[in-house]
Amino acid sequence: MIGLILIGAVFLALLELNKNSVLGWVLVLVAMAAFLFLRRVALADKAWYVKGLGWLGLVAVLTAILFCTQGPYLRRSAVEGKDPAVTEIVTVEQGQITGLTTADGAVEVYTGIPYAKPPVGELRWREPQDPEPWEGVLAADHFAPMSMQPSNGAIYGSLADIIGYHDYKITTRDNFRDVMSEDSLYLNIWKPAGEVKNAPVLVYIHGGSLMTGQPWYADYSGEGLARDGVVVVNMGYRLGVFGFYADPELAAESPNGTTGNYGLLDQIKALEWVRDNIAAFGGDPDNVTLAGESAGSACVTALCTSPLARGLFRRAIGESSTTTAPQPAHSYRSLEEAYAAGAATKEKFGAGSIADLRAVPAEELVAATNQNHHITVDGYVLTESPYESYRKGVHNEEAIFHGYNLTESALFTLFDNANLKNYEKKVRAYFGEYADEVLALYPAETDAQAKANWIDIYSAVFFNHGHYCWTRQALAGGIPAYEYFFTKSNRRLGGNHGGEEVYFYGNIPENSGLYDDSDRELGAVMHAYFRNFIATGDPNGDGLPTWNAVTDPTRIFELGENVGETDERWIALYAILDAMQGWEDR
Repeated sequence: MIGLILIGAVFLALLELNKNSVLGWVLVLVAMAAFLFLRRVALADKAWYVKGLGWLGLVAVLTAILFCTQGPYLRRSAVEGKDPAVTEIVTVEQGQITGLTTADGAVEVYTGIPYAKPPVGELRWREPQDPEPWEGVLAADHFAPMSMQPSNGAIYGSLADIIGYHDYKITTRDNFRDVMSEDSLYLNIWKPAGEVKNAPVLVYIHGGSLMTGQPWYADYSGEGLARDGVVVVNMGYRLGVFGFYADPELAAESPNGTTGNYGLLDQIKALEWVRDNIAAFGGDPDNVTLAGESAGSACVTALCTSPLARGLFRRAIGESSTTTAPQPAHSYRSLEEAYAAGAATKEKFGAGSIADLRAVPAEELVAATNQNHHITVDGYVLTESPYESYRKGVHNEEAIFHGYNLTESALFTLFDNANLKNYEKKVRAYFGEYADEVLALYPAETDAQAKANWIDIYSAVFFNHGHYCWTRQALAGGIPAYEYFFTKSNRRLGGNHGGEEVYFYGNIPENSGLYDDSDRELGAVMHAYFRNFIATGDPNGDGLPTWNAVTDPTRIFELGENVGETDERWIALYAILDAMQGWEDR
């Protein structure tokens, strides 16, 4: 009986983590009851090995139930709750649409609006094309499918919520799987309800290493900003091999000679759609701020130097990543490297031509995502590296708001932590001839010190140094830069990667025990800074601690228990990275 209870508990837990349907729970309970009956009646006098086969049979049946009763594929509603009110009709260039209104009537949400033709078939790896007009009224009430990306399954996502986010809820409301498709070029809009005119606009690019991600995540939902008068837009864009595959054959067939930056071209297409249509939602097309987090922020910094994005936004917000260093640490590679990865991808699928590769089903091709998820200099979207453009004073934004968090790399090093035994080897492998200088800055005598040092070093290399570069580039270009350092701890993400978003976007859950009153007080301040910058290019406002634009890049603005200027703590390591990468002042 104890064994049956333990096996049942394990499979019921797996059903919950895997987001199986209620039917799965019922079938597991039925199977356990049937097994108990067999044990007491049919197998009561049988030999031990017969009973053993019975246990194996039970495990096999429960495993089959686990796989056969996975939740259905569903698209997420624009607004949670039963029977939300439908908005008035809005007319855009392609036709008429309606959205949904939040339960309190404060925000209108329009989701799944096509901003380009589906990039499928012959349009795979081509510049995004204008969307087709539609007849009748489009019900923009569900988010479009997420872009094609590797999937580790619902269990992996649940464990990430438990271990990484410390934010897992047992409920039947999430017993489904999100739809994924190559047809994903759709955008979403949150606006203050009712008549709105000339409101500031924020266009947001989600993160995910240019491999994963989706536009509906609650932390960066546009609802919090829309409640404060901002029209918010985000979009799906091509990811991984679909968004960043590069091949000379594709460059030759392109009328613009481009390849490798299809995801960036999608983002530019979305910005063009905003320019042409956002006034219909009350937004001011001449007051657009472009924002992104993680890989989305890397895209923002690339678009800040793209000639194609000129005039499509005025200001830029970048959270926890850039491509502004002489040698960006991630999300970027040379065209030669991109071509090499493209050739390897062709070989992997036995493709002799782009036509062959276009014939590979998306569900199979997605396996090549890890080799193809980097921005490159294609001569069209980017004519040179962002670092080179900034050195020449070439950029599109007139002010920047950006920064990083205290422990950016803690989650990334969770399963690759340093200890006293491997710490020096790790440092020497990355820093080479500069390793002695780094080890002198970060000596370690215990495992705990080695672990903490490696998180610090990894954070500076892969996230923080690029922001230090961007601030210096802004200073050289004579544009105001407001650089933050988020240090607040909480019971969820705290100062880890992504932990700041829920504060800036005004989306701290009201009833969550993972945040306390101090988080909500800081959230009100951070959200006000954020909203002010989006509206005017200056985060300051009545009742807020004064945040001056940077004049000394060794000083940074802390957002945490302390709100105010503090010393930049990685300056010595930044000097080493500058030397390694060949940084030159303008």
